[in-house]
Amino acid sequence: MTSIAKFDLHDSSPVTPPEHAKSSAGPAVAEGGLSDVGVVAIGRNEGDRLVECLLSLKSRVSCIVYVDSGSKDGSVERARDLGAIAVALDDSIPFTAARGRNQGLETLIEQWPNLQFVQFIDGDCQLQEGWLERARSFLVANPTAVAAYGNRREKFPERTLYNALVDRDWIGPPGEIYGCGGDVMMRISAVREVGGYRNWLIAGEESEMCVRLREKGWRIWRLDGEMSRHDVDMHSFKQWWRRSVRGGHAFAQVSYLHRKSAFSIWKKDVTRIVFWAACLPLATLAMMDPSLLILYPLQIARQAWREGLLRPVSWRNALFDSIIKFPEMQGVLKFYANLLAGRLQTIIEYK
Repeated sequence: MTSIAKFDLHDSSPVTPPEHAKSSAGPAVAEGGLSDVGVVAIGRNEGDRLVECLLSLKSRVSCIVYVDSGSKDGSVERARDLGAIAVALDDSIPFTAARGRNQGLETLIEQWPNLQFVQFIDGDCQLQEGWLERARSFLVANPTAVAAYGNRREKFPERTLYNALVDRDWIGPPGEIYGCGGDVMMRISAVREVGGYRNWLIAGEESEMCVRLREKGWRIWRLDGEMSRHDVDMHSFKQWWRRSVRGGHAFAQVSYLHRKSAFSIWKKDVTRIVFWAACLPLATLAMMDPSLLILYPLQIARQAWREGLLRPVSWRNALFDSIIKFPEMQGVLKFYANLLAGRLQTIIEYK
């Protein structure tokens, strides 16, 4: 499955360390100390998942900000009861995760101006034990690194097919990557230098900011092992389809936004989406030649071969890798239709 959570992990091109990297790590703290680390959590109607998220944080760090996007389930009150500073976003402006993270970081800096690092986390996730210490140690030891990212896993991949498919999206080998997801530790000074996330992006905002960070000479790394557990709680094909539409929109928007950058991303992803979900079906209709459709099962077999032809899960994954191009194409069309109309897409919710 092509996903906004997957990245090219083989970018080993040399990057000149930014001048400000030499002093960006700030003063060292005691071994294992987290006194220079703050956390920004964001959410919307996460219920008990938010409680579990904040409980996974409060015993490790004291600087926690929760930003809420119009919840109706008492999330703001729950967060405050658990000791976090809770901020409710103004609902007169469209909600986005990017806007929530920016507001959270601004509040974090106002309350604790001497912090050096921020751990962003989504409210339906729980941090794994030891992640904060490991991520901070990596950033301190690697002054050109701006972000430490790890594997996010689903809490209940066995419950539904769609949970299992999402779980597959989150993992990858350690090394330098070109972007990250919502759960990530970053240098506060670098995030502020590039102006933070773009408030109006409805998805892909993390990797988009990473493009701007890489343009400044910063590097993004995936560390080995688990970082967090996520509860996507997805039960239907309709939910999976809408999430995939959002992913396609992100591919199109971010690749268009940075189309002239030397660090541009997702152009190939958009090309593959357009070929499989638009060009091939249209060519079949135009030529009145259904034999062209043989390319779909051949592609499914090719993708299944990569994971092992004798494994049933390989065929399942390959099938959905092919199907997903169609909702992603819907997202691509949404973006370009909005671009021509001069409007921005509001958030595409799937649960």
